[in-house]
Amino acid sequence: MTKQESPVRWQYQLRVTLAGDAARLARENRDHPRLAGLRRILARHDAALMCQYDLFAGYCAEAEREGIEQYPLYAWTRAVLADPAKQEKYLASFSIHVGGQEVYPRSAADAIEAELRPLAGGTVIRRLARHDTNPANNPQMPEQYRPGATPR
Repeated sequence: MTKQESPVRWQYQLRVTLAGDAARLARENRDHPRLAGLRRILARHDAALMCQYDLFAGYCAEAEREGIEQYPLYAWTRAVLADPAKQEKYLASFSIHVGGQEVYPRSAADAIEAELRPLAGGTVIRRLARHDTNPANNPQMPEQYRPGATPR
């Protein structure tokens, strides 16, 4: 098989939406007993929960320090952070990073997902989702935030 014919190997990321006060605990008190089962599963895979809201805020803070013109998602991300409904959503949404990486091979995603799936819909994990790096499967920046767009 030539290089041109080789299949693309997408990377993956798992995300969980935490139920009730579990999201607050995951951000403020990761050692809380309520999170012990989730913590054990993640530890077996060298994985960690990263709050989507905090990641977005970190991106914006870095962009503001370094110059927003170098951060194409800045305006869109800043708008998300300013929207109360989206704040609530992303404060409960956590990506799972493995070995410090945002995305990882399918085998790692499969292994973690197999252990987390039985917890989905429960008292800690409300929802479990898998994402990949295929651009066709990911949201595209709204037109009003694209470079050169006319501000509304």
